[in-house]
Amino acid sequence: MERAAVFDVDGTLVDTNHLHVTTWWEALRQAGHRVPMHAVHRAVGLGSDDLVAHLLGEDRDRYQDEEISAAHKALYGQYFDRLPPLPDAGRLLHRLHEDGWAVVLATSAGGPELAALRRAIDADDAITATASADDVSAGKPAPEPVEHALELAGAPADHSVFVGDTVWDMRAGTRAGVRCVGVLCGGIPRADLVAAGAEVVYDDPAHLLAALPESPFA
Repeated sequence: MERAAVFDVDGTLVDTNHLHVTTWWEALRQAGHRVPMHAVHRAVGLGSDDLVAHLLGEDRDRYQDEEISAAHKALYGQYFDRLPPLPDAGRLLHRLHEDGWAVVLATSAGGPELAALRRAIDADDAITATASADDVSAGKPAPEPVEHALELAGAPADHSVFVGDTVWDMRAGTRAGVRCVGVLCGGIPRADLVAAGAEVVYDDPAHLLAALPESPFA
């Protein structure tokens, strides 16, 4: 029976969360909104539409949503040629692939952004498929992105593990019925990840790789 190793990307495999914080903050500022950076950080991991709604509320001027998202995309795009992978991200994916896991990325990124992230990870030969938020009706924390990743891998939830760095990841994985592994490299506290459903938490991909024999991937 196929088993899936599903990975979030931003903040989990590539060190981009604080780039997102800065560029979302600037995009919101340009639209006339003063949102604290700590609030933006907590929202990273949501899809663009959900992130704007989470930060500005339901009574916001929705006509600005597209403008804000476009500004963020343009600002963040300046970093595409130098996105930094987290330690041993590519080695971790290769190791799991060699161990017989179907490695699937579950991300809200698409197009040039996803291509830049995959270049940073440098493990395309180990990646079975990519599940984008564009492929589902609801992004994280809804379970659909993880469920779609499992469909692409042809793996049942009880034979699969989801690795992510945000509470949105942990909630999505828990709702999809998979075992959830958290990583601290996205900047979210351990206690928050555990409260949201993480079975175990590691520092970063390198820590998880070193601990594989005792991890949910054992």
